[in-house]
Amino acid sequence: MRKSLVFSVVGAMALAASAVAALAAEGAGSPESADSVESVIVAATRLPTPEWEIASSVTVITAEDIAARQERSLPDILKDVPGLNIVRTGGPGGQTVVFMRGTNSNHTKVLVDGIDVSDPSNSTASFDFSQFLTQDIERVEVLRGPQSGLYGSDAIGGVINVITKSGQGPAQFQASAEGGSFETFNQTAGVRGSVEQFHYNANVEHFHSGATPVTPLDLLAPGETRNDDYYDNLTAATKLGYDVVQNFDVGLVARYTNSHLRVTGDDFSTFPTFPAAQQTRTSTSEYYSRATAHLVSFDGFLDQTLGVAYTRKRTSTLEPASAQEGLATGERTKIDWQGALKFTQAHTLVLGAEHARDEISEPISASNQIDSGYAELQSQLIRGLYSAINARYDKNDRFGGKVTYRVAPAYVIPGTGTKLKASVGSGFKAPTLSELFQSYPAFFFIANPNLRPETSTGYDVGVEQALVGETLRVGVTYYYNRVRKLIVSAPSPYGINITYANIGRAHTDGVESFVAYNPVKAITLRADYTYTQATDDGTGQELLRRPKHKASLNAAWQATSAFSLNATVLTVSSWIDGNRDFSIPRLTAPGYTVVNLAASFAIDRHLTVFGRLDNLFDRHFQNPVGFLQPTGGAFAGIRAQL
Repeated sequence: MRKSLVFSVVGAMALAASAVAALAAEGAGSPESADSVESVIVAATRLPTPEWEIASSVTVITAEDIAARQERSLPDILKDVPGLNIVRTGGPGGQTVVFMRGTNSNHTKVLVDGIDVSDPSNSTASFDFSQFLTQDIERVEVLRGPQSGLYGSDAIGGVINVITKSGQGPAQFQASAEGGSFETFNQTAGVRGSVEQFHYNANVEHFHSGATPVTPLDLLAPGETRNDDYYDNLTAATKLGYDVVQNFDVGLVARYTNSHLRVTGDDFSTFPTFPAAQQTRTSTSEYYSRATAHLVSFDGFLDQTLGVAYTRKRTSTLEPASAQEGLATGERTKIDWQGALKFTQAHTLVLGAEHARDEISEPISASNQIDSGYAELQSQLIRGLYSAINARYDKNDRFGGKVTYRVAPAYVIPGTGTKLKASVGSGFKAPTLSELFQSYPAFFFIANPNLRPETSTGYDVGVEQALVGETLRVGVTYYYNRVRKLIVSAPSPYGINITYANIGRAHTDGVESFVAYNPVKAITLRADYTYTQATDDGTGQELLRRPKHKASLNAAWQATSAFSLNATVLTVSSWIDGNRDFSIPRLTAPGYTVVNLAASFAIDRHLTVFGRLDNLFDRHFQNPVGFLQPTGGAFAGIRAQL
């Protein structure tokens, strides 16, 4: 299968090259003109870099995209991104994870304004995407492929970089209210702007969904009534900056989320289990913050930033079968420095150092420290040929040191609109504090303090082509990633217990492709298709919850200066999963297709009405198995701007 995919990609590249020659006479776009309209990417190199110079596969979602589609949470934003599979246990607020390019759900690094928001208190230290609302997001960059050479642990599958809005210019006030299906009632309010050297942005968001049916009726015990899920999220966020002098500024970002979730868990008094008659209640408080000092010196030769970040997440869970509240608390403190030395217009050296401490205090107390250093050389070697080479060393006081790297060249053929790109790199995932130290003797499960990090090596190769005066762009990328020393459950060498061990092996490969077309300024069309094959090398079986096929189509139409329409179609093929309690460990889950529509109309420059229809054709599907996703819903609201 992998050979046939390689041949397909090579064939696609040859086809694109032929198209270049055939269309040269039609004025296919040049990289020089493309640079002026392409977006700037930060995550791929840690420096703002034009997209045409980036070899890595990156998807950018802007604030305008989010507003046009009326997406209210981070999982909504990511569901259409190629290479990603989003799995959410039910409706809004249900635990949500991302599988990137077929790797595990804890193999994606998530950053918010430079803050590592992974959760040390989580057993896998993964990030729960469900809690993050969208009102203050400026852009989201999804960087695919092993990225530990710049970002350290977790970046085996890639990096998701969230950048929030900054303030600039006269004060702007915004407020909105929205209601609809599932007892939804959402409100937002915010202000941003600047006063002389002071820049500010502050937002408050409230998301409420009071009645989302999640539990499949056929799983309930005879005569049992279904309890719908309840979710309430209050988020406050700010981003502040002060220009002390022309070349020196300081900043602060902070975000606080308090959420309450009621879900139907499982009654483990029988096996196979039934959904519990009473709901589990979960309360979560999350706090992220980072202070920065930024200095440009020596006439722009050295651009450096010093940052101090602190995160804390506390989760309280009360299950009906237990009168005791379960608590999980995790904290992270991190100091980081980055300096960019611009030797010439064509060569920049990036240096960085980090010190982090992760700690959990409930249900057990444990901590670790990580000291890291990295370097990257970003160059333009000749006209059209760009490269980024990086290496990083991480020293963890629990398992020692780890070296990772990445090499990513890109060649933009002058005058043709053709971009050839490739990258190869390594990644790792450090064992979590829970895996190292949290035992469950009542269930004969013992932690393993001798675990080593999971490791990976991966590469990709692709081509992108601008055609027909740059109104049409196409691209295809083949990728491969091999992961070793996966941490999995295994018999303990001591008695009848179960423990963790570094014995898992897997590989993933596939193809990501896209077609983007702007026939006229008011219409934007984009189609994406992803093929993913993820295999357990030990058993030869497909890994769970990795659909082989995923395709999406988005159409945006700015019909008039006041009226806009947006439509999205997402189709996902079948995948291998277990049933709700994994009494059936492997089964084939059916695929699904969902259509969403959104529209907005500006009454005047201060008031806008908007509405959307989610799951237009009311498709019923489960993802994961045992958890219904929301059926058809209608929502409408009004937004005021001053």
